[in-house]
Amino acid sequence: MEYLAQGMSVMDKLNILTDAAKYDVACTSSGVDRKGDGRGMGNTVAGGICHSFAADGRCISLLKILFTNECIYNCKYCINRVTNDVPRASFTPEEICELTMNFYKRNYIEGLFLSSGILKNPTYTMELIYKAIFMLRNVYHFQGYVHVKAIPGADERIIEKLGLIVDRMSINLELPTADGLKEIAPNKTRKMILKPMRQIQTGIVANKNELTLYKHAPKFVPAGQSTQMVIGATPENDYQIVSVAENLYQKFDLRRVFYSAFINVNRDASLPATLEGPPLLREHRLYQADFLLRFYGFRANELLSEDKPNFNTLFDPKCDWALKHLEYFPVEVNRADKHMLLRVPGIGVKSAERIVMARRHAILTFDDLKKMGIVLKRALYFITCSGRMMYRTKIDEDYISRNLLDVKERLPEGISRDGMTYKQVSLFDDVNFGFQNQIVGIG
Repeated sequence: MEYLAQGMSVMDKLNILTDAAKYDVACTSSGVDRKGDGRGMGNTVAGGICHSFAADGRCISLLKILFTNECIYNCKYCINRVTNDVPRASFTPEEICELTMNFYKRNYIEGLFLSSGILKNPTYTMELIYKAIFMLRNVYHFQGYVHVKAIPGADERIIEKLGLIVDRMSINLELPTADGLKEIAPNKTRKMILKPMRQIQTGIVANKNELTLYKHAPKFVPAGQSTQMVIGATPENDYQIVSVAENLYQKFDLRRVFYSAFINVNRDASLPATLEGPPLLREHRLYQADFLLRFYGFRANELLSEDKPNFNTLFDPKCDWALKHLEYFPVEVNRADKHMLLRVPGIGVKSAERIVMARRHAILTFDDLKKMGIVLKRALYFITCSGRMMYRTKIDEDYISRNLLDVKERLPEGISRDGMTYKQVSLFDDVNFGFQNQIVGIG
């Protein structure tokens, strides 16, 4: 335990190890202090408090910290790499327990998110983490949510034991491809990362089978596993990244893939400069595409291809897909199946379910759709109600694109309407629709 004896106060450690954890995007940090004034309810603390979302949609607060920012690895993108001269600190298992319980008793948090650098070796570090969580569960009797980052290369037995007392585990893929990993995280390999990921997946499946026979059997990682990729540190395109995510969902049953826009915190000359800030728009588009993969029935090769490897900066991936596939539109909302409704811009998962339920009892109108929460300013170009479009609309990519961009919405930072590449058509192209403006029947 010589690594842990530092003569440092718990608050000093908390300041260092919450700051060191901020680059892990498995959940979002609040980032602010706000004291209650006695007239309202609640307050927030910046240090270590982050927000995550439960399966039922609730926003829950977690204590987000590293066990230690000491690390034997030298990943080029990581602020905690061994060659960096930064303040170092490590908690003891007892300090982790005391912090979690004290934050919980004050109603600051509902659970714990615990990651770590690597002390000595992966197994040694995971044993310390296991001791902390075991004490938290069995000595302090904490029954709240616990999410722990597993460390690739640790002994399989310690990962199995830990999986029986936490709710979620995650293993960072770090970078989208093996080549990228070799280049800027030389101490890690794709095989090293995927091995425990497969172990956790196999354990979850086996545990589900066991629970069908024995109701009171202990649960293994009941909230599933997730991973994280750094985006923009290596030259992969969006198509490669989305394809990797799709593969992970299919082969490892992941609950979530997180994307972290690269920030050159180490000012490493071998990595891309981020003078204009991290690629947040790209990160945003990847998250939008990720939702389409998980909830909307899209496949990676529908959204992008080798010929079109990156997302459109002007339109979200779903809208961009619809504009490129106008042969499927307009969709008749009173007859289309749920799969097709989910492909209409402006219609979400819950909205599609409401449409399917409501049309069993009545023929839907545009007023009905508006009450259901459909975003008509986007959907109106792609749908009909009883064979009629909401307005006289031309089913043409350039026409619809310009009208969507003309809606007074804030475009992503750095994107200008002046730079759009859609062809300019004349005023008469907009008003003289001709045969394209007829009522579309329910065929």
